[in-house]
Amino acid sequence: MVALHARLAELTNDEVKRYSRHVIMPEVGIDGQRRLKASSVLLIGTGGLGSPLALYLAAAGIGRIGLVDYDVVDFTNLQRQVIHGVSTVGKSKLDSAAERMLDLNPDICVVKYDEPLTSDNALRLFSEDWDVVIDGTDNFPTRYLVNDACVKLGIPNVYGSIFRFEGQLSVFYAEQGPCYRCMFPEPPPPGLVPSCAEGGVLGILPGTIGTMQATEAIKLLLGIGEPMIGRMLLYDALDMSFQTIKLRKDPNCPVCGIPKDAVELIDYEQFCGMPAHDHSEFSAVEDSEDLEIQTVNVYDVKSALENGEDVVVVDVRDPHEWDISAIEGTLRIPKPDIQLAKNGIQAGRRLWEETVLKEIPRDKTLYVHCRSGKRSADSIAFLSEIGYDLDKMFNVEGGILAWADEIDPEMPKY
Repeated sequence: MVALHARLAELTNDEVKRYSRHVIMPEVGIDGQRRLKASSVLLIGTGGLGSPLALYLAAAGIGRIGLVDYDVVDFTNLQRQVIHGVSTVGKSKLDSAAERMLDLNPDICVVKYDEPLTSDNALRLFSEDWDVVIDGTDNFPTRYLVNDACVKLGIPNVYGSIFRFEGQLSVFYAEQGPCYRCMFPEPPPPGLVPSCAEGGVLGILPGTIGTMQATEAIKLLLGIGEPMIGRMLLYDALDMSFQTIKLRKDPNCPVCGIPKDAVELIDYEQFCGMPAHDHSEFSAVEDSEDLEIQTVNVYDVKSALENGEDVVVVDVRDPHEWDISAIEGTLRIPKPDIQLAKNGIQAGRRLWEETVLKEIPRDKTLYVHCRSGKRSADSIAFLSEIGYDLDKMFNVEGGILAWADEIDPEMPKY
């Protein structure tokens, strides 16, 4: 049970009726529902994980729910972000989520923070009397920042992670067990772990993990059951299998192994090589070595292809993405194949002529594109490491999405 920041609130007759299926349970009862009404939960993100979290926290009667987000609803969100709808496409996710939550339960208070979570504001936001913090964003920069801020302030952190068909769940509470950095002291190197935008996610998976996160939060607030402190649940949707592993507190942890006042917050985007906010997820970024990568736009690509210029346009997306949409006349080699070939050449195991790179000429100008610009920038960096001339390689701004927007409006977007 966590220490609530407010006295237990009384329930109205209407609230007793609304929560009747709770209050008849001896594990909850009237006092437990009053406890939920008096509680405060801060939810980071109102996307895939945040959608079921926000809905079920509101329905359960959590008295005060804070939402941190600054994205807008996009049509591609609707496959998994069920708190939003067609009518709210283009609208602030905060406003869309808050309206749905208050429609579901007008007795709660929703506090909106229309700003990205950064090292500059995390302590300010987290210090506003929250009993539990839940990370509903599922990206590495936010995950590490949320962990560090929760450790510093002594707040339970309900963790969830999703990718393709797999999910993870745990509660990191340094007061009683390990924190996230006990398990993963440092963020992964850039490019090692693809985002959900690159690798995809089964639409219902965030519903499964998000509702379990909400369950853990309510257990913490009520002080019932055995929270997932010191344990992690691994879920595989394809096998419909659940596995629980034990986690141990690391006495040498760089965050919870030092005094709280010595914990310093930093922004982790530079370490993870990926943005910390959903709506910037598709933007082109420079590679990890801070190379000055040149860019071209989709009109330059169109002109080069139509005029037969001595340029090779390279599509580094995955093969299943080519089935969705592709630009005619491009050379198609997935980024992982380029990376694998680069690693083999650098290690002396492969010759250039023995890899897929033999298809990418070193004496021509290369226009490299992916879905939006991130993987193509990485691919250019890989090629430059093994002798390709950086001055002859250009990243296509906006990738296939920009092509669909500017050149071919009939092309499917994903």
